[in-house]
Amino acid sequence: MRRVVVQIENLVLKGFRYEDRHAIAQGVKEQLTRLLSKPEMAQRLSETGHVPHVRVERVHTPADAKPRQIGVAAANGIGKELGR
Repeated sequence: MRRVVVQIENLVLKGFRYEDRHAIAQGVKEQLTRLLSKPEMAQRLSETGHVPHVRVERVHTPADAKPRQIGVAAANGIGKELGR
């Protein structure tokens, strides 16, 4: 079994309430855990190796999205980039 270590040094959140930052980060963490535990993603990461930087395209969410949902959408964007 391989171990995946993810370290996010900066999560830039523009246009969101300061109070929502923890819920957004929690959504990112939970969704990345789900995405990175999938066998196909683990295989992809083992082939890729160390990924020092991931730039994610703009993430679109509904205007009424809850902070946690925003985090999930951001994580999906990260997963999309890692899966390429």
